[in-house]
Amino acid sequence: MQAELLDVPSVVTDGEWAEEFSDRLEDLLLEVGELFPRADLRLRARACVRGLLGPVSRKNAWQLAEYGGDASPWGQQHLLDRSRWDAEAVRDFTRRYVIDGLADGGVGAGPGGCGVLVVDETGFAKKGRASAGVARQFTGTLGGVFPCQVGVMAAWATGRGQALIDRELYLPKEWTGDRERCRGARIPDTVAFATKPRLAERMIAWILPDLPEGLVWVAADEVYGRDGSFRAFLEEGGFPPEGGHQFVVLCGECHGS
Repeated sequence: MQAELLDVPSVVTDGEWAEEFSDRLEDLLLEVGELFPRADLRLRARACVRGLLGPVSRKNAWQLAEYGGDASPWGQQHLLDRSRWDAEAVRDFTRRYVIDGLADGGVGAGPGGCGVLVVDETGFAKKGRASAGVARQFTGTLGGVFPCQVGVMAAWATGRGQALIDRELYLPKEWTGDRERCRGARIPDTVAFATKPRLAERMIAWILPDLPEGLVWVAADEVYGRDGSFRAFLEEGGFPPEGGHQFVVLCGECHGS
């Protein structure tokens, strides 16, 4: 798999740029479509991605379906709710695509390194009790304590750009302590409470084999910088020595390397 930047002249019309982008996007969707076991799911997934990238005011099933030419939202709802496809395999594909496509030979983001791994959480406003992880909790995204979901995100940045490569949903103790509620939201019984730094460690363990060898800068805020176990995970034992990686940690309230 080789991700390429758009190969277009320095001066192009909006129409030419859009046509080139659309062709590249179609090639990518055909490649990732192999992860969806049925033809109807592949078509719906392609329509969903194009809707998410398109001029749709609200990214819900009704408007995504309408943008894709469907008369009802049932197909999109089935894709996202009941159909069988491997979300983790799509995540892995996306991570490898981003890391390959943003490779810059170590000349960009992260002085002297191959890139910057950025870890941070973000909140999504959400009301009710049925959606997984919804609770009144603090999120800097919304600027205070609000009913929301919180996700811990990982992004990869180099001199060529940046993009998200992984995510973990944070589940407060009021959720993990209520197994019936978890089952109602389709959260497996094996999922236990984990702090945000532990979720970040889990993501980094998955990401590490795909990172280019060399100096990796890790940037995070004080939620992670104050956590001694997280710093130790990066600085001492969070990666195999034979892997050829070295982490430089830049966290709020800590300075490490």
